[in-house]
Amino acid sequence: MSKKRFVLVIISLVVCFVTVVAAGKRSGSAGGAFNTNNSKTEFIENPMLWADVPDPDVIRVGDTFYMVSTTMHLMPGAPVMRSKDLKNWETVSYIFDRLTDSPKYDLREGTAYGRGQWATSLKYHNGRFYALMAPNEAGAMGDTYIFTAEKAEGEWKLLSRMRHFHDCSLFFDDDDRVYVIYGTGEMMELKSDLSDVIEGSHQMLFKREADETGILEGSRMIKHNGKYYLLMISHVYAPGRHRREVCYRADDIHGPYEKNVILEADFAGRGYVGQGTIVDTQDGDWYGIIFQDRGGVGRLLTLMPCRWIDGWPMLGDEDGQIPLRIRPLKSGEPERHIVCSDSFSTDKLGLQWQWNHNPVDEAWSLTERQGWLRLKTSRVVDNLYLAPNTLTQRMEGPQCRGIVKMDITKLKDGDRAGFAAFNDETGALMIKKQGRKLMLEMTTLSVKLTQREKAVERVDEKVVESIDIKKQNSKLKALWLRIDADFRDGKDTATFYYSTDGETWQRMGNDFRMRFDWQRFFMGSKFGIFCYSTKRTGGWTDIDYFEYTRL
Repeated sequence: MSKKRFVLVIISLVVCFVTVVAAGKRSGSAGGAFNTNNSKTEFIENPMLWADVPDPDVIRVGDTFYMVSTTMHLMPGAPVMRSKDLKNWETVSYIFDRLTDSPKYDLREGTAYGRGQWATSLKYHNGRFYALMAPNEAGAMGDTYIFTAEKAEGEWKLLSRMRHFHDCSLFFDDDDRVYVIYGTGEMMELKSDLSDVIEGSHQMLFKREADETGILEGSRMIKHNGKYYLLMISHVYAPGRHRREVCYRADDIHGPYEKNVILEADFAGRGYVGQGTIVDTQDGDWYGIIFQDRGGVGRLLTLMPCRWIDGWPMLGDEDGQIPLRIRPLKSGEPERHIVCSDSFSTDKLGLQWQWNHNPVDEAWSLTERQGWLRLKTSRVVDNLYLAPNTLTQRMEGPQCRGIVKMDITKLKDGDRAGFAAFNDETGALMIKKQGRKLMLEMTTLSVKLTQREKAVERVDEKVVESIDIKKQNSKLKALWLRIDADFRDGKDTATFYYSTDGETWQRMGNDFRMRFDWQRFFMGSKFGIFCYSTKRTGGWTDIDYFEYTRL
């Protein structure tokens, strides 16, 4: 084992500690990372999570906070994250392994890009956790799922399915009656066993005001001091109007409701913030966790005080602005992360990873070559966007770096393997086997999707730079590929490097501009490791490690 590899293994064991228990029965393990040194940082720096963590729902159980987020077409889906101090977060489970209602989730007969799991609602009631989510799909694909678990760390089990509820909030009242609040102020009551809705219980909680002409969604219902509070994002598309968080308040869950704007603030000069929730601490303090669209990195989370003023949960500091720094709830908490390195030295895949769509299970392995991740070609496809088993992790701001070491000796003619800043606009270091030639290319790709089926209509691929790497070194067996991402000041650039020894780096191509497009993937750029075939299956690549650094 090389010195570099040995160091990475130690880092991975400490920074990405894995527990099979937290993974339940899924073929993954807890990638909740920590190191044993106490955090020296005395403040939470906003953004609280500078990564793609949209549509948050956050609850507290005892001294622990739990959060769910949207990951759409990535599998497993609906990540559950936990924290003791609202600063250090780790992924501890996924609510489901895969979605199976359509071949779209398998990258057949269309895709699920920008669809799939949206805006999951997380609750704790009478000693059990509950999660309610509805895929953003038409027909049976859009049925609402309700899952339950004794522990947030899993195992999660499907409890029921019912009609579609958009951006919904599950709510257990003090009398044990259960409701789902959804859409723009709609509500239905559920049966006590959560098996279905109670027919005839539909209600419109309020009528839109004249100025609520844009989106009004993202329901999060809480109860405080006997009153009901429904938080929603509001965005009026008109000059001088901004995204904002509004609250509807009532003494009775059925109404009548009155409205107040509880946050209308930009942050770091990058647009106005909206959609999220509020949560209390054991000491009775309250915080808001609200996301902000932030370009190529995606939708990140901001943390702010929540002050109860005249019975309203007003968000932000005394001036209604989002502070740059907040003191964490507890000092000395160990560092934890939702993005981290991996030496692939166990037989379980860490929870920091998600597949692009459902994986082909027989086409990847952590045991066929001990200490390596093997990605096999299993289907002949035309492009990366239809390739199964692309493995992803979030990128993070302000800057981050990812490095993979790949064994390239078992690729077959027509195979493509590499490392990407993966999104609807992708920059990639792509290894192409062409007969006896082995080309390394810095490539940009852009996908056009049909509006309804999200089928891949066209992929525009441009080779920026190409190198015959076997011509340079006929005995070359492995390549090191590196991506540096820079999300400072709206740069949103990815820069690409390769190495033949893991020490000396050569830059390839140009800076690549990462983008966020809500009409296509609707998510931030991800690190993506891939291997697929354009001619015949049977080839593979082995990944020795993924080394991650937040710069």
